[in-house]
Amino acid sequence: MSTESDTNQDPPIGTTITLNYDDEWWVASDEETGVTSQGKTRQEALRNLDEALEGYYGEGESPDNSELRDIGIDPEQNWRYNGKMRREDSYD
Repeated sequence: MSTESDTNQDPPIGTTITLNYDDEWWVASDEETGVTSQGKTRQEALRNLDEALEGYYGEGESPDNSELRDIGIDPEQNWRYNGKMRREDSYD
């Protein structure tokens, strides 16, 4: 999905995106996924929604261990640590 009109990443037919102005912020929401973002302008809200949808669909980058710790997640306790199950996390 893209806010640029000259790209081939237009939303699929039937996708509904709503834009609302609320208290100095534009709010863009993808009705299918429920993903919502905001910006000071309509274009910024749509760009931010594009970025949020990339994360929703798995196109974003995985956080590194430092970023996980910053939000209170201990990577050592994460059962999918580094994308691999550890032996103690197996379901055998």
